[in-house]
Amino acid sequence: MPLSDRPADSAAAASSRSPAALPLLLAALVFLASLIVTWVVANKVERSAENELEASFNYRARDLTASVVRRMAVYEQVLQGTRGFLRGSVDISQGDFADYYALLRLNQSFPGIQALGIAAIVPPAQLGAHVSAMRAAGFAGYEVKPPGPRAFYTSITHIQPFGGSNLRAFGYDMFSEPVRRSAMEAARDTGNAVATGRVTLVQEGTRSAQPGFLVYVPVYRKGLPRVTVEERRAAIVGWVYAPFRMNNLMRGVGGEHATDLDVEIYDGHELAEDALLFRSPGARAPGSRAMFTHTDVIDTAGRTWTLSIRSSKQLEATLDKRPSLAIAATGIGLGLLLSLVVWLLASERRRALQLAGDMTLELRESRDRIDAERQRIRLILQNAYDAFLAIGPDGRVTDWNAQAAKLFGWSEEEALGREAVELFTAPEWRERWRGHFAAFTSRGECALLAGPSEIALADRHGRTLPVEIAVTALPSNGGYGAVAFVRDIRPRKAQEERERQRQQRLVEARTALERSQKLEAVGKLTGGVAHDFNNILHIISANVQLMMRNEESSRKRLLNIMDAVERGKKLTAQLLAFARRQPLHPSVVNPAQLIDRMDSLLHRAAGDAIEIRFELPATPWNTLVDPNQLENVLLNLVINARDAMNNQGHITIAIENVTIAPDSELGETGVKPNDYVKIAVTDTGSGMPPEVMERAFEPFFTTKPEGKGTGLGLSMAHGFVKQSGGHIRLASRPDEGTTVSIYLPRAQQETPDPLYIPTPH
Repeated sequence: MPLSDRPADSAAAASSRSPAALPLLLAALVFLASLIVTWVVANKVERSAENELEASFNYRARDLTASVVRRMAVYEQVLQGTRGFLRGSVDISQGDFADYYALLRLNQSFPGIQALGIAAIVPPAQLGAHVSAMRAAGFAGYEVKPPGPRAFYTSITHIQPFGGSNLRAFGYDMFSEPVRRSAMEAARDTGNAVATGRVTLVQEGTRSAQPGFLVYVPVYRKGLPRVTVEERRAAIVGWVYAPFRMNNLMRGVGGEHATDLDVEIYDGHELAEDALLFRSPGARAPGSRAMFTHTDVIDTAGRTWTLSIRSSKQLEATLDKRPSLAIAATGIGLGLLLSLVVWLLASERRRALQLAGDMTLELRESRDRIDAERQRIRLILQNAYDAFLAIGPDGRVTDWNAQAAKLFGWSEEEALGREAVELFTAPEWRERWRGHFAAFTSRGECALLAGPSEIALADRHGRTLPVEIAVTALPSNGGYGAVAFVRDIRPRKAQEERERQRQQRLVEARTALERSQKLEAVGKLTGGVAHDFNNILHIISANVQLMMRNEESSRKRLLNIMDAVERGKKLTAQLLAFARRQPLHPSVVNPAQLIDRMDSLLHRAAGDAIEIRFELPATPWNTLVDPNQLENVLLNLVINARDAMNNQGHITIAIENVTIAPDSELGETGVKPNDYVKIAVTDTGSGMPPEVMERAFEPFFTTKPEGKGTGLGLSMAHGFVKQSGGHIRLASRPDEGTTVSIYLPRAQQETPDPLYIPTPH
């Protein structure tokens, strides 16, 4: 036998001696591995679908909570408006109250309000006279319920709509029931709207009674002081109130996705059955498990509600498991196919060797193609117009083209393998850059990934280079690396500076012209508004005088008066809409940097005779706010402080990082617990008495002489802060100065937006 045949014979002999079960074992192992991979992929896809569904649930739950808060705020405004209509007296005719109720159209606009009523205080000595007067007014069966002697009586003397189940409440003494009495006393002593705990309304019948609650707003006698609790107790004459049925109140709150959520509302913090106010129709039984849950605590008219929200069966049924099933089926099929291939390869060694050779050849050709492509890309990058560099997860340079060497002054041999921050950042910036890059390496998140950004780097000699940089993240096993194209924008910056100077000269010329035009326009607007209101007042005055002379035409004159009043309301509504319709452009702002940028502007506004002091923390939190509107608010506050000090004293602007807890003083007044940036402006001026503080945020209210102020400064600041999700507080005493504190929510982004970061020098 030739020698050349011996290796083949030896291989055949070795193959014949191999165990027959080995191909099947290999195929089984491959199939098992494919099943494991299939399970991992299918499980990941199913988990991703669950996460998307959970995000949708959380959004709808938060939106439902916000809808409940908004709806209760609207109801509170209705009661406040009714108190204003009464003008300090509960002695109003039933007809006038019915007309007012019809004008509100509560049944169409405010679902959930069972009625609108007035509870009057009846002194025990006048109880008999009160009942006689009501019966004489046409209510023959009227009586104060429940009967019996008491030290203090109240009675529902007005209720609309006056009919149906509301007649059960007519004459009812709500002060005789402990839960209602507690809320009425709290409203009386605080002057605010106060809600009761869970009650059964008097209007409810014996069957299918719904849980309910009532909201009270106190009515004080006109002209009496009510600064202290004792004064408010002395001035109280009754309450405006509204009863609510929870099922009716919650109808329609969830919108078209209401069936996706199982909602339970409890009175207080405890999720107890006796505190349950509302449960969604068809909701799961208490204690049953849901896929997603969400709990919120809200404040409604001084009362704490706990919202327990769970995903409904209908929402959970929308979870699409078809992709994971398809992946499982595909994986099993591919596993079987791969197992068959392995079995065939293991069974036919010659075929396997030939296949291995073909694969080796293909891999070699593929490697050659990759090397050629790599060389082509290298030539392109080396001759690119922009500097190109690549950084590995360890922060060291892996690629550096000729333009990068020209821009930064480091040759390719010097740059490769060195730490990137040493090559293009100044020494004083390097620690900050290392921190940013460490965070990017672990999470792959960076503000520069959003698109081309303008930043400042440094060359080999420490000179600052303004550049435009485009960064792309490169994930790898060791974390995230990055590639970047860097363009030198010094020529463009020089051109922009020349253009800016030219535009500045044009702006200065336009500003002088616009200033005079704005003054003229403001004068015309003020004159026009005053003229319109003057005409309205003339109409009202003339009609009243004619009514006094000729009583037969009273109805016609009253209609004319109402027409004039409606015109005045429309004009006022237009002015208020104009004042509140301000578009905001929020961005992440560092308040200390913003105030530092305003330093010269604030000193010019305060004047040379007034000192401005700053109390700024070392690391203030960032906040998401419109920087231009915040500058306007700070400027207005400094101007107000200057006017209150008569050009003598000092103004202090302080920034503080504040965390408001639920049990803190501010948390108990309705400020939502959160992290806030507090900006306080304090002056040493004349201060404000309590009656002025109560109206300080009202539009057009001012204590300045005529022509010295519009009365819009604090009202505009109030609207801006509320629109930005924050809060504003006023503290002042006569002759002790005033402090205006602004609380803006903390932004989670650690660094401000690039537009507001000063370029290092």
